[in-house]
Amino acid sequence: MHDTTALLVELGAVILGLGLVGRFAGRIGLSPIPLYLLAGLAFGHGGLIPLKASEEFTMVGAEIGVILLLLLLGLEYSASELVTSLKTQYPSGAVDFVLNATPGAVAALILGWGPVGAVALAGVTWISSSGVIAKVMTDLGRLGNRETPVILGVLVMEDLAMAVYLPLLTAMLAGVSLAGGSLALVIALGAVGLVLYLALRHGRLISRAVSSDNPEMLLLVVLGLTVLVAGIAQQLQVSAAVGAFLVGIALSGEVAEGARKLLTPLRDLFAAVFFVFFGLSTNPADIPPVLLPAALLAIITTFTKIATGYYAARRAGIGSRGRWRAGGTLVARGEFSIVIAGLAVATEPRIGPIATAYVLILVIVGPLTARWTQPIAAKIEARRGGGDGKGTGTGTGTGTGTGTGTDTGAGKGTSGAEKEPVAKSAPERRLPSHDDLTPEPAGETRE
Repeated sequence: MHDTTALLVELGAVILGLGLVGRFAGRIGLSPIPLYLLAGLAFGHGGLIPLKASEEFTMVGAEIGVILLLLLLGLEYSASELVTSLKTQYPSGAVDFVLNATPGAVAALILGWGPVGAVALAGVTWISSSGVIAKVMTDLGRLGNRETPVILGVLVMEDLAMAVYLPLLTAMLAGVSLAGGSLALVIALGAVGLVLYLALRHGRLISRAVSSDNPEMLLLVVLGLTVLVAGIAQQLQVSAAVGAFLVGIALSGEVAEGARKLLTPLRDLFAAVFFVFFGLSTNPADIPPVLLPAALLAIITTFTKIATGYYAARRAGIGSRGRWRAGGTLVARGEFSIVIAGLAVATEPRIGPIATAYVLILVIVGPLTARWTQPIAAKIEARRGGGDGKGTGTGTGTGTGTGTGTDTGAGKGTSGAEKEPVAKSAPERRLPSHDDLTPEPAGETRE
């Protein structure tokens, strides 16, 4: 079969299959991401029917998918909102690093990989997947929830931290001198600072220059600008995802709204390709030998990520349900973890299979924890309280908040404590919250 013909046949089959899988996932109330990954695993290297003709196209499409996911996420927020979130959430970033990088570093040292392997595996377990999480929040309709700015604050701090981490890791792997590593670090930080400055000071001018009444022209200019900035960012040792996100926050007003409507279908298409490519690039035969240590590491870091999100949301004044949702949403790992493992595999070949298995587990578990962490936590809390958790009893509360609690448990109400202050990092401009689907008792603070 001719190469072009084979490409068209494979690509058409992949896109059709994604559509059918997505419809099936919608019918059973599940995010399609785990099914996309399993489909890629089944038809990738070592799978049932390897797809070779479309592999290169799928790889490029996967890169575009991550870029579009972060661009659309950035379009939801302004530069001032981002800076406010970073200023208020930086302690959460420190907690995130300690809780999630430590298990990877300790595991690498136990396995005898040495300091370089410890630094590499620490990065694999530390960084959440912005691409997966952006898709999950979109699928679950949570972009307007109060905890979303907190989640984004943690993700952006992680992505910006990559501007420091990746040059240092690259220098350690290559045995580069301290001066060479410092130069790469300065260039990376300078690039991030420049883009942030332009977004904050000249965002309106950028929006005005990009603006067009012709949808076709607007689509071409915004997409071209985003891919260009992402490529330059990648060249400067900054994540392409960070570059795309910063382009999104630099655009505002009608330009951002128009670009969002035009790019949403493209994002959905290429995001699906990204998740399929992740599975396609994994050989199923490499997973069983390292499945046990990868699963143990995944279990530990699932709980540490949930703790990270809970802590960050509590600092921002989000209620209990929002805290658990934030924690569950941050669990997924993805593109950065694979990039880090790819850099380190030449020095420590054993990191490749375990990182792949680890990411595959959490990229499947992540959408599930995003959906179910809060409901499970609510049921556990209700059982501990000895009641239905809805505060409909008559017991006199002794909580620390204002007002009288009415929990049906042991007489210690929590209604007052639930009336938490509005998060400082919560932006003024928000989409309608989808958190109101479940009616809440009168007087309860929205979470």
